[in-house]
Amino acid sequence: MEQVVDRARRFNRFYTRAIGVLGEGYLDSGFTLAEARVIYELANRPRPTAREVGLALELDPGYLSRILKRLEAQGLVQRAEAEGDRRRRHLSLTPKGRETFAGLDGGARDAMGELIARLGPGEHERLSTAMAEIETLLSPDLKAEIVLRERRPGDLGWIVERHARLYAEEYGWDARFETLVARIAAEMTAAPDPARERCWVAERDGQRLGCVFLAKDDPDTARIRLLLVEPAARGAGLGRKLVEAAVAFARRAGYREVVLWTHRELHAARRIYAGAGFRKTEEWQHHDFGPVSTGETWRLVLRRAAADTDT
Repeated sequence: MEQVVDRARRFNRFYTRAIGVLGEGYLDSGFTLAEARVIYELANRPRPTAREVGLALELDPGYLSRILKRLEAQGLVQRAEAEGDRRRRHLSLTPKGRETFAGLDGGARDAMGELIARLGPGEHERLSTAMAEIETLLSPDLKAEIVLRERRPGDLGWIVERHARLYAEEYGWDARFETLVARIAAEMTAAPDPARERCWVAERDGQRLGCVFLAKDDPDTARIRLLLVEPAARGAGLGRKLVEAAVAFARRAGYREVVLWTHRELHAARRIYAGAGFRKTEEWQHHDFGPVSTGETWRLVLRRAAADTDT
């Protein structure tokens, strides 16, 4: 616990310096960080009360009152009585206040753009996912629902890149695995059959967290391919949710069975498959991706063939 606290404090020292909040004014604007945040809330909330702003920012009422008085004195904020309740005052930005907000917002975007400009596309994705995970862990009450959606432009590149990186980091697999994933992804999209094949991408607040494909092997057999769950999303049942979606689709599409290829060292995935009713039917050793691995075939029977059910 103490190591986590020290690491979090170190990150805070780094980040407050990196985003420029240690100067006399936020982004050299003349406003403190707290004042800039109050202006942001007023620009993005429909006529809030001071209490609502204070709750959103967790500011002491007395401190917030002094901030609002300063902003009013500068002609940036105005108050109006609530209809039917003279005790309540709605806050809003004046035209000058909105102009000030536009300058602050543009400056913040430019500063953040400069900070991340040196990162590559894959690093942008890693940074975005990591920040979303920090926000989720420290604000569990704000945790958004993970949704499964169909494939969109840009997803295939992410699927190939994340498989290659994660399997290299976690299992030591080489570039031949990335080549295989790219080929599978290309095959799935070259001649799509939407009635019998599907790709799901798991997403939360715009962040990709996982994926799975269901492909047609033959008229009676579907194959689960490229199941992946980001490390930040593991342990919450997402892998099971993806597999259940693929199996349910296979049933609706009329397949007789679902087959998949996995490896002995993929312990979490194997537990998911076993929990969904799959059974291992074959195993073999290979070194197609560098280290020696034990490949496995697992099958799930959805319905018996007519010849199997005749009496």
